[in-house]
Amino acid sequence: MTTEAKMAKITYREAMRQALRDALQRDPRVFLMGEDVGRYGGCFAVSKGLLEEFGPERIRDTPLSESAFVGAGIGAAMGGMRPIVEIMTVNFSLLALDQIVNNAATILHMSGGQFNIPLVIRMTTGAGRQLAAQHSHSLEGWYAHIPGIKVLTPATVEDARGMLWTALQDPDPVLIFEHGSLYNMEGELAADAGAVNIDKAVIRRSGTDVSLITYGGTLGKTLQAAEELAGAGVNAEVVDLRTLRPLDTATILDSVTRTHRVVIIDEGWRSGSISAEISARIMEGAFYELDLPVARICSAEAPMPYPKHLEDAALPQVQTIVATVQQMVGAHG
Repeated sequence: MTTEAKMAKITYREAMRQALRDALQRDPRVFLMGEDVGRYGGCFAVSKGLLEEFGPERIRDTPLSESAFVGAGIGAAMGGMRPIVEIMTVNFSLLALDQIVNNAATILHMSGGQFNIPLVIRMTTGAGRQLAAQHSHSLEGWYAHIPGIKVLTPATVEDARGMLWTALQDPDPVLIFEHGSLYNMEGELAADAGAVNIDKAVIRRSGTDVSLITYGGTLGKTLQAAEELAGAGVNAEVVDLRTLRPLDTATILDSVTRTHRVVIIDEGWRSGSISAEISARIMEGAFYELDLPVARICSAEAPMPYPKHLEDAALPQVQTIVATVQQMVGAHG
């Protein structure tokens, strides 16, 4: 059988469901809990059908209290289970901030190494679906500030399928941010696809003229921009960070050393963002490789608007990426 024959088209949503099913089958300690994950099939239909397959002990609908069910997940992890906790959107995770930051991230340290917290928290992030200011922000950069947790941002069907199992094998808390615009995205997935490395960034497109550094929901826009730039004779390299904590600084600096120009595309707000952290690391580690200052394309610093034309204006877009790169290349010749 050829490699092509072994590949199948699948949506990001289906890849996540495959990952959940695989984890539940592999390890009896694994269970999923959150609001509407069971009878309703998940707010974004990721867990549809799993309640019927695995039963209510392992697919647990919870009350509408993020602090309570994240806290229960921490307790279950301390007790030897491998919980997967789903929070509907990143905005709602703020209701569980005390549990995530003050408990999950610190218990290993505060117990003198006696208690690991092997907890996975999944949540939807990002805008572009007209869900307005309380359901649309990209706050994963906030969590990347916190020692004691890993922050994953799968942007492809392969990573959606493979990151969960790797996260469940980690002895410490792992947060997985799934961009809401990706659930319907289709991609090719190998029939034998399995766990993937969660510590390394990936070069999604090689190039020599500029490094486009991004993650999650803006990867597709960035790759599209790179295609348009190629038509204009600009060879852009696209770096998919995949993991925001720990950042794969080596891959970032290696790319900068090849291209000497950098644009960071980040759906988070510009001030205090993960793009600011990346820019600082480039300055610290590859300053003399830069031909121009690092450029950043971020969301407008305002609550996310509801009207589509305003939401589009607030978000990083392909045209903005292309124009920014063309200006950089034109300025340097």
